[in-house]
Amino acid sequence: MKKTLIIGSTVLDIIINIEKLPTTTEDCHINGQTMSIGGCAFNVQNIINLFDVPYVFCSPIGTGIYGDYVASQLKKIGLSPFVRVADQDNGCCYCYVEPHGERTFLSYHGAEYTFDPMWLDGINMDDFDQVYICGLEIEESTGNKIISFLNKNRHLQVFFAPGPRFSLIDERKLDEIFKLSPIVHLNMDEILTFTKTATLEQAVKMLYSLTNNLIIITDGENGSYLYDGEHLQHAMGIKANVVDTIGAGDSHIGAFMASRKFGYSYIKSLEIANQVSAKVVETRGSLLTSYVFRQIIP
Repeated sequence: MKKTLIIGSTVLDIIINIEKLPTTTEDCHINGQTMSIGGCAFNVQNIINLFDVPYVFCSPIGTGIYGDYVASQLKKIGLSPFVRVADQDNGCCYCYVEPHGERTFLSYHGAEYTFDPMWLDGINMDDFDQVYICGLEIEESTGNKIISFLNKNRHLQVFFAPGPRFSLIDERKLDEIFKLSPIVHLNMDEILTFTKTATLEQAVKMLYSLTNNLIIITDGENGSYLYDGEHLQHAMGIKANVVDTIGAGDSHIGAFMASRKFGYSYIKSLEIANQVSAKVVETRGSLLTSYVFRQIIP
């Protein structure tokens, strides 16, 4: 089996439970807080790892208290930092979680969102057939380095998760990524906002005209959709007792990528991804344990 390359961040998530998001000048009490390792790419690699798909996780770790925390947490789960960036702090993410489970992020970006292709020197890219990238890294100043790297490795199938800041990414960068015909993974709000359309049918057709490849759309308890240029297919949602939605989308794309590696059809892979993400939203934070995962995938 060919390997999967995962490019992106590992961060400290500070999860803050609140009754509602505060307004200007308001003084609010929180219901509690916890710290957890997270980050979009880290969440993806966690699922890829649980599926036992071979992969390389290219995630830089910075310095400072956040970088040291992330490095120590990686060690606890048997991972080593791919590279330590000596001259830049690691950032963190403040995750505000309301009673209905929806999250709002305030992110302080550091070394974890940077990229240098030299980090991958000595690794034979012919051993890989797919790569995950996130919109947050593309938006950063070193995003062009990721795009350049992908252009030099056109054999890699790109899985692109643009995220909630999709519409804020530089259009020139997006144009370059779209030329790579990525499989795009995003949620309902993200695709409707980016395409400025009123319906999902209009949105997928518009986005497909730019990428000419599969589009995957998640829609919470309503399930998820897949558009292949001709047909819009739907996979039913899985009923879940939502604790928080942190990492749900990341885990969904990770499960889809892994399922495809095992030869499952698009729709079957989508159904498996729905099962995985349903378990993630029932978990505090984004890290799905092996024990819980094996309840879904024996």
